[in-house]
Amino acid sequence: MLQLIEHIIRISSKRDRTEINSAMVDAMQDMFAPSALTVYRCYPCAGCMIVFACAGLQSGKPFSHNAYLPDRQFCQPIDHDPLLQHCRDERAIVRETLVNGADRLVFPVIREDLPIYLIDILLPMDFPAEPRVLLMGLVEYFGHHIALLDYGEADTLTGLANRKTFDKHLFEVLGKAADDEAQQHPAAPGRRRLGGSDSHWLAVCDIDHFKRINDTWGHLTGDQVLVRFAQLMRESFRYDDQLFRFGGEEFIAVLQPTSQANALRVFERFRETVERHDFPDAGRVTVSIGICHLLSNDTPTATIDRADAALYWAKQNGRNRIASYDTLVAAGRLGAKSSK
Repeated sequence: MLQLIEHIIRISSKRDRTEINSAMVDAMQDMFAPSALTVYRCYPCAGCMIVFACAGLQSGKPFSHNAYLPDRQFCQPIDHDPLLQHCRDERAIVRETLVNGADRLVFPVIREDLPIYLIDILLPMDFPAEPRVLLMGLVEYFGHHIALLDYGEADTLTGLANRKTFDKHLFEVLGKAADDEAQQHPAAPGRRRLGGSDSHWLAVCDIDHFKRINDTWGHLTGDQVLVRFAQLMRESFRYDDQLFRFGGEEFIAVLQPTSQANALRVFERFRETVERHDFPDAGRVTVSIGICHLLSNDTPTATIDRADAALYWAKQNGRNRIASYDTLVAAGRLGAKSSK
């Protein structure tokens, strides 16, 4: 029991999702000596669910990936593994006995009736009953700690990541992308686009005439518009894109590396989705979007400044449209902002 308490104290001291996952793997390895272990983070995605192997044990050695930035090479649709799918469907612990007598168990961590994590563990044959109870207790504690972390990171109205977490997330995107860029172009200094010809793209999305919605229909209707707008964002972007409510009627999306042409297509599709949607009471709502690509030595402030400049141009030129900072600067319609 003392061993369990020590590991719970260690897990509870962490405030970073990646560190929490690693501490959980250390606890399970130390206490239960599993033959295999994978901690999956779950992402709803276009009628299915994607699972991201963000931590675990491989050949007896711990591994961990950034839990905020799902790497596609470690992701798969949940239905590629029938036991994971069964756990998701049942919302309960599921078990499979292998031909060698070992037990494979999958534990769900549930929030709002959907698994947000799955813990997949392989235990040796004749694993005692008492440690199984401790294992269940540890997984339950892990779920409660993750729920508290989610509460602190999420906007309470829309459920998207909140302003407080934006800087942290963007710094992680910039750091990962800069590392990738350095590996691809080790001798190339300076302010390059991240990812070569493909870049991460950041968009500031601002609901048009939102004050008019509040003034005409009331703040309750305004809140409903914000909630539904956030739902449309989740439905429109990929599971590994980063979505935030930045404040008020302003939202941010950060795309994984892609070309400017494709980024514009993605955001135009989202703009059209919003324009076509019938919002309860408010009716037709539109959105203006300013986008820019990320640079290898960017900061959150500099990136937002560029996207905001494009957004302001879109607002001043008719609203309900997308403006690219890069395109506007190249065309001489905007002056380039300093990198400082």
